[in-house]
Amino acid sequence: MDDILRPLYQERTSQQNTMGVIVIEKKENEASFTESFDVILLIIVKEAESPVFIKQYIYGDKKAALYTVTEAQLEEWLLLGNNRKFIEWLYHGKVLFDRNEYVFHMKQEMREFPFFGRKIKMAIEFSKLIRRWTYGRDFFKNGHYLDAYNHVMHSLHHLARLAVIENGFYPEVTVWLQVKQMEPEIYKLYEELLTSDEELEKRLELLFIAIDFLIHSRTENGADHLLSILKEKEAWSFQELLNHPEINYYAVDLSVLLEYLVGKSFVEEQQVQTKGQGIYHRYYRVTNE
Repeated sequence: MDDILRPLYQERTSQQNTMGVIVIEKKENEASFTESFDVILLIIVKEAESPVFIKQYIYGDKKAALYTVTEAQLEEWLLLGNNRKFIEWLYHGKVLFDRNEYVFHMKQEMREFPFFGRKIKMAIEFSKLIRRWTYGRDFFKNGHYLDAYNHVMHSLHHLARLAVIENGFYPEVTVWLQVKQMEPEIYKLYEELLTSDEELEKRLELLFIAIDFLIHSRTENGADHLLSILKEKEAWSFQELLNHPEINYYAVDLSVLLEYLVGKSFVEEQQVQTKGQGIYHRYYRVTNE
């Protein structure tokens, strides 16, 4: 295999723009891991016209795909966790070329999971969790049980990923295997949702109570990134928070997250007078302890 595919990447290794080359081979009974290709070649570059460029090949009766990915794109995926297959490929792949130990240090960072990146990832998962849980609860109250079920399922996934991050690990594609070992209580809720003989309404009612408790116990950690930013000054407008470069990673869920934190007394509103009589700007600040 190496001899056949070497011409695809060998010339790249002499270019200063190439930081690393990784090969990922198809696992037996896990064709989805490499998207049904026999081999994936992942080339990491400093710069490119497109952040991701893909070529596909055939050799004999086999298929190969070559992905060229920029450093910036890969680092964004590592932070946000929104393209897990690349994270898995980077973590499990065999290194064929590594300029200045770039890939080695990136793999080391994944294993050690720096605290700063962990705080942001927890904020991202927690904000998604709050949105799904809030929407699911509202659907449940209005008798839309199938829609509520869908949101509870997503809530549990975000809760599972949050728990894995809390334990200092990157959530993998097989996140439920990780959670079963680290947080069996959350895994049992997932099983309960899927396999319980209870009627759907009763099953959801019990799960909302359990998830509510688990969310409450994780609020301080999950919201720590946002709360630490709020503490940087007396009060913030919503737009000021949206403009913060770190909050931008979970800006889409910021409004729902703030409402939750206000409701749980972690954050309080501050009214600032406008030119209109009886109308105030709404600002946010951390509740005084």
